Amino acid sequence: MTQYGVDLFLVLVLASLGLSALAIFVTFSRNRRQHARGSPPPGDDVASEAARKVLREFEKNGQSVDAALVSWSPETLRKILAEDLPDAQVIVVSNREPYIHNETEDGDVELVVPASGLVSALEPITRACAGTWIAYGGGTADRTVVDRNDRVQVPPGHPSYTLRRVWLSDEEYQGYYLGFANEGLWPLCHIAFTRPIFRESDWEAYEAVNRKFAETVVAEARNERPIVLVQDYHFALLPRMIRERLPEAIVITFWHIPWPNSEVFSICPWRERILDGLLGSSIVGFHTQFHANNFTESVDRFMESRIERADAAISYGGQVTLVHAYPISIEWPVELLQSLPSVEECRARVRRRFKIPAGAKLCVGVERLDYTKGILDRFHALEELFIRHPELVGKVVFLQIAAPSRGTLPAYKQLYEECLRYAEELNERYGSESYRPVLMVAEHHSQASVYEIYRAADICMVTSLHDGMNLVAKEFVASRDDEQGVLLLSTFAGASRELLEALIVNPYDAAMMSEAMLQALTMGSDEQHERMRRMREIVRDNNVYRWAGSMLLDAARLRKRGDLDRVTASYDRANGPAGDNVVSMFERKQAVGFR
Repeated sequence: MTQYGVDLFLVLVLASLGLSALAIFVTFSRNRRQHARGSPPPGDDVASEAARKVLREFEKNGQSVDAALVSWSPETLRKILAEDLPDAQVIVVSNREPYIHNETEDGDVELVVPASGLVSALEPITRACAGTWIAYGGGTADRTVVDRNDRVQVPPGHPSYTLRRVWLSDEEYQGYYLGFANEGLWPLCHIAFTRPIFRESDWEAYEAVNRKFAETVVAEARNERPIVLVQDYHFALLPRMIRERLPEAIVITFWHIPWPNSEVFSICPWRERILDGLLGSSIVGFHTQFHANNFTESVDRFMESRIERADAAISYGGQVTLVHAYPISIEWPVELLQSLPSVEECRARVRRRFKIPAGAKLCVGVERLDYTKGILDRFHALEELFIRHPELVGKVVFLQIAAPSRGTLPAYKQLYEECLRYAEELNERYGSESYRPVLMVAEHHSQASVYEIYRAADICMVTSLHDGMNLVAKEFVASRDDEQGVLLLSTFAGASRELLEALIVNPYDAAMMSEAMLQALTMGSDEQHERMRRMREIVRDNNVYRWAGSMLLDAARLRKRGDLDRVTASYDRANGPAGDNVVSMFERKQAVGFR
């Protein structure tokens, strides 16, 4: 290259950098005018707040910088549906239903809202979209409240969408849910060293139940082109079954748990069938890019397909499936926080209820009783803390809320017994008549009572051995409008990719966790404030509406691309091969609304 060429190259590089800086400045200025909400945080202005959001986006894989500057809300979703997916029907499919009707001992009907991360994420989305939610009806009074088409309008009192219940026999539920889904796929996908169990009869039940749900989706679809949001590992075969019946549907499958590497996945006897089922989706979503990559590698290893890595897409059987990361989140709990007492009152109430000594720091864990959540490992860390720092005995109480889950399965029974035994050992060794270091509460709690516990805590431990996202971490952050409290977060939970100001720990290392607990116990108020403020900003802005909106925008692009392909084929048939008619491409774009 001549010196002139080198000089020209340098000039072009400098000009490009200048234009990039100008673009960022313009973006920040536009955001200041259009997206400022209330007063900026003390010591910051709107531009610096926008800059932090942009930098956060650069820390993630493949996320748009512009997306960080959008205020995501139910109105945002409704606008996407109205402008980009007009007249689209949204159908959500999950195993768990958002509202359960049970019969009480007195013969009355009691409404139960399950404490489920999936439900808490999807329920506000379905409300905003006025969609249809299809789920297994397992409540003892579920059949008595539905109409003749097995539908009930929810939420009670202010109905905004339809809940369509699917009925399963005890044998179907045992084989499909407890068997293949939770003794097979669940341990297969989580690195928690529990061996998966695969039975032919469970697989047959799983396949039959997926087919039953596919028939229900087709029955509920108002036309040939619904948007179907398939949730989780219970329905790996469902996308292909829907595609066969509704080829023009947009099927978005979201896998809420990790996806293992291809070597681990090869254990499954029906691995090709599962991959084929999932590749019936238009989009397959995961919490993290790492899990999306594992899925792509599994397809590459076991299926005759073409991997388009630059486009994060897989071509298989004449169809293209996008494979993207969409970090799930929660709805920012404005109304819930307004209904709760102050942090001081929550602290007083929780301490009275559980008889926590005055002056003792309160450390909490809140989740289902599951071997992937690392409950026993927290107990190990607490014991290690007392061994290393005996002066802290009597000054720390660990409250573990463990909602019973899948209690008929042997692995879960064993875990429950081990947790009770270990908690009692610690209480005997370090406790007294007035002090119990571990409080194990194996009960279901309402969302309001869980948030009250979050607000009362000095430390929240989310120490999953392996997890997709873990919304407990985000709920704890959202609950702390006092901007105090410390989050200890497992590096193996998807939330650790976003909540960078948490104390990130390895749950397998009891010594490390005990030192992190000591750091949390001794952390000053100013540092707690700074860490919590930044995490709350992330959870508020990257909320559940952004998660859903990102998928719906991708669905809209796919729909427009499909419409364009159909118009192109029509023009080609009428006017000959592409290139014969110079005007045709402009006309094609106009026909599907491209500008």
